Amino acid sequence: MNRLAQLQAWYGSHCDGEWEHVYGIKIDSLDNPGWWVKIDLAGTELEKVSFDPCLERQCEVDWLDCKVKGKIFDGAGDPSKLETILALFLDWAEQHRSVAI
Repeated sequence: MNRLAQLQAWYGSHCDGEWEHVYGIKIDSLDNPGWWVKIDLAGTELEKVSFDPCLERQCEVDWLDCKVKGKIFDGAGDPSKLETILALFLDWAEQHRSVAI
């Protein structure tokens, strides 16, 4: 299963008629340039699970910064890092799920 399909499955597994009305996933572009991914963890199996931050700054055009702030996975990176950001989140989520995504 590709990363987009995995993300769709993770999101779908948390849609219960209530969660999706308050929480969700946001993927946005940055003007520096890059990607910013915010995934709400409240009400999921991940809301109290620690995440080891990932900070990589090779240069101005090669960077990645992923962490959990409060109950939100907050991942940002240069224009080539969207799949990497999703992979970091999904691999972490997979480790803490009782049912594989």
